[in-house]
Formats: sequence, C-alpha cells, structure tokens
Amino acid sequence: MGQYFVGSWYFFPVLIWALAWKGIALWKAARLGEKWWFVALLVINTVGILEIIYIFGFAKKKGVKNLMEHH
Repeated sequence: MGQYFVGSWYFFPVLIWALAWKGIALWKAARLGEKWWFVALLVINTVGILEIIYIFGFAKKKGVKNLMEHH
C-alpha cells in the first residue's frame, strides 16, 4: 500500500501541506513553552489536522492570555 501512495500524484502536495502545518504548530508550541503539545505534534501524524486544531484553537487562546499577563 505504501508504494501506491508514493507513486500517486497527490503525495508531494500532501507532504508539503503536512510539513508546513507541522512546522508552524511546532514553532508555536515551542514559543509558548508547551512541552506536551510539542511532543504530541512531533510524534502524531494527522496530515495537518491536529496541527490546525492546535494553532487556531489552543495556541491562539494561550497566546492571547500570555500577552495580557505580560502587560
């Protein structure tokens, strides 16, 4: 089954999509000091779904909270 996926036309766009979201999510988790999120995002491969949920759900809420605490 793996050989079929690699030979498919959609392999590289999906790979680029997943790597872009994973990179952004890992960067945000590291900047916010969320070690458990960082490990989960690094280990679990969801083709960008978990990463998008983290970026627009959890990181956004914590990021706003942290900004307000520093002022």
